[in-house]
Amino acid sequence: MNGRKRATIHDVARAAQVSRQTVSNALNNPGRVHPDTLTKVLDAVQRLGYQPSSAAQGLRHQRAGAVGIELDPLGESPADIAYPFLVELSLAGPDHGCQLVTFASRERFADLDGYESMVRRRLVDAFVIADTHHGDPRPGWLLRSGVPFAAFGRLYDDPEVTTWADVDGSAGTSSAVDHLLDRGYSRIGYLGWPAGSEVGAERRRGWAEAVERRGVEVAPEGAARQNLPEAEEAAETLLDAVGRGGAVVCASDVLALGVYLAAVRRGWVPGRDLGITGFDGTATARMHGLTSLAQPLAEIARYCLTVVQDLLAGAPPPRAGALFTPTLIPGPSTGTNEEGTG
Repeated sequence: MNGRKRATIHDVARAAQVSRQTVSNALNNPGRVHPDTLTKVLDAVQRLGYQPSSAAQGLRHQRAGAVGIELDPLGESPADIAYPFLVELSLAGPDHGCQLVTFASRERFADLDGYESMVRRRLVDAFVIADTHHGDPRPGWLLRSGVPFAAFGRLYDDPEVTTWADVDGSAGTSSAVDHLLDRGYSRIGYLGWPAGSEVGAERRRGWAEAVERRGVEVAPEGAARQNLPEAEEAAETLLDAVGRGGAVVCASDVLALGVYLAAVRRGWVPGRDLGITGFDGTATARMHGLTSLAQPLAEIARYCLTVVQDLLAGAPPPRAGALFTPTLIPGPSTGTNEEGTG
């Protein structure tokens, strides 16, 4: 290549004016491709000097019957859902002809050694990745290597890639505002994460748009990291502005717990003097009676494994990513003990 960047499957697809999946089919299942299209792809492969990853090629011919998923030992994910999601993937695995293989790194996305090792040793056929973000190196490497994957979280750096599932955070916080107003609370404030979180921005947007849609007086908002002491501190100022009879929509259950503790310290009764909603439907919410928005983790796990299963069978990727609506689970923090129905 004389020092030039190695050609990727993306380059071939662009040169031949076809999808990445068509390139993959042309190289691995040529009988699936129209003869004229096959000629275009093979011409582009030869012209660009494209060489598929030998590790990925090996995976196609020697299935491991397993899907890899990286664990986060540092606990830096923005929501406490990593373990429940892993459980749902493990439960869904047998129905999708696979088992889960976990691995971890002591550094947060510092490199791709874990993924490369799993592929090189042929321990997995594909991956499910979670906690996606801008600058995430994993999707690009997996695409370049030709390794099938599905993501729990949008692929922000490549909107053309559709093998993802995510929760509609905006729809969730919007439904929380409606729930609080229907329960009789007046001003609806918001406690979110600091700027820079794509997930946080979407959840804030749902609150802001719903408040405007319902014609509610402009309410205050605050921000805190996913940290209980910081959430309590931010809640103090927020509660001064919202006042008794108001409510706070929170971007997570941890932030909602901070608001709850700040209210109790004032002698306020959550659910009577102040409405509080969280997000993620975690054990934290259940333990403290917080109304929360539960993520449909079982559905998302099944969807991700179905995508992986289809890709391994040579099917094209989905036409678009999949958004799942969270379910509002009412609790004492909004003055109800009802079971949630969404």
